[in-house]
Amino acid sequence: MFLRTLVRASVALLANVSVTRVVSAVEANLHATKAGHIKIQSKVHNATGIRYIKNSGICETTPNVTQISGYINVGTNMSMWFWFFESRNSPETAPFTLWLNGGPACSSMIGLFQENGPCLVNADLNSTILNPYSWNSLSNMIYIDQPIGTGFSYGTDTVNSTETAAYFVWTAFQVLFESQLFSKYASRELIFATESYGGHYGPGFVTYFEERNALIPSGEIDAVPVVVSAMMINNGWYDPLIQTISYLNFATYAPGYGQLQSDDVLKNISDSLYGPDGCVAQENACYAAGNSTSSNKICRDADNYCGTYVFLPAVGNYDSYDIRQNSSALFPPEYYVDYLGRGDVMKKIGAQVKYEQCTSAPYEEFAKTGDDARTWLPQLSALANSGLKILIWAGDTDITSNHAAVLAMDWYGNETLHNTPFTNMTINGKPVAAVQNVDNFSFARVYGAGHEVPAFQPQAALEIFSQVIRKEQLHSV
Repeated sequence: MFLRTLVRASVALLANVSVTRVVSAVEANLHATKAGHIKIQSKVHNATGIRYIKNSGICETTPNVTQISGYINVGTNMSMWFWFFESRNSPETAPFTLWLNGGPACSSMIGLFQENGPCLVNADLNSTILNPYSWNSLSNMIYIDQPIGTGFSYGTDTVNSTETAAYFVWTAFQVLFESQLFSKYASRELIFATESYGGHYGPGFVTYFEERNALIPSGEIDAVPVVVSAMMINNGWYDPLIQTISYLNFATYAPGYGQLQSDDVLKNISDSLYGPDGCVAQENACYAAGNSTSSNKICRDADNYCGTYVFLPAVGNYDSYDIRQNSSALFPPEYYVDYLGRGDVMKKIGAQVKYEQCTSAPYEEFAKTGDDARTWLPQLSALANSGLKILIWAGDTDITSNHAAVLAMDWYGNETLHNTPFTNMTINGKPVAAVQNVDNFSFARVYGAGHEVPAFQPQAALEIFSQVIRKEQLHSV
């Protein structure tokens, strides 16, 4: 449901485009003979390796800060784009952070260029400025475009669900950590940071990593452990049933903004939610179907119904990611898309296909299995119950309620969280977020922020990131 509004101009395209299973690079877009990649072939995993360019001079221009961009081959004809930036401070001891955007099938270059990366693209579409609030001021950062066909990634796409996507990101880490380029980061603190459909990716991928890690000591698999020390998810899509109901609540009364839709519209939404064959009934049927053969259609139908009869009327003419703006909202600007489309920039960073911010073909594969309508709240709850450092945070002008899902988590801290009042987190005396802390779990509602929280409140986002890295509860500074 999130991809339909993440790229505002592409909603209609995503719903109607015809798709093919293979997202192959067009010959005219390839620069294989001119790319200048350095190649590293894996000695452990078949048909895998890295092709990269070091220190392209694009985006990160801080002296003596290394950057690496290129492709991780995660299988035959499967080239997954990555862009790595060394920490500006103490790179030899700083943690290693993975950033994934959502969609599904939206590029992590969104996060890099609009949210927390080393640079921002200027309005001239031809130049960049350093981002003083870049997260690579505190951590070594890697941004990955997945699944195949997303952003600069290209090749054969076999991913149709959160579960199948997890395998290829795990494989990417295996290839990275095997190489001399990245092997030193295998023993570092690993921060898993994501947003939006990351509400699926976060609990899904981290759970998969832990399952694979458990097979290593016995020799059942030969692999490098991928141990996540902290997980951050902003404006995530965890539980479609709970969060779709929250659309009605938000449209009825948005904190600080009041009633968004008319009484008649609200009644229609309520009827569509709670009617005999309404959204709630269909979502419950999806959950009950589990992973059965029939579940794909049941969940797909539920997703389509809830999106059409609950989400869209609840949003109306508002931007669902920032209700202060209308549906033609321009913030954050997308100057970077034009910048990455320039031939000279592509050549310098080693990109071999035309950039697409959010792509329809891999998205449609998720849609076919109804992945969007499935819940990952049980896995999120289990990770919280394990004591993993977790931050769930959201902008307060995003229409999707994360807090309702958090309150429904089944873990040892549930009752305590319900009884923990929100407190203001301040920076230099200025309130930036309402927060709740229970042991290693924190929730934050960031003031004056939409869907892409670090774009709206970069200073607050960097401070919150720093506290998560230090394994602290959120607090004022």
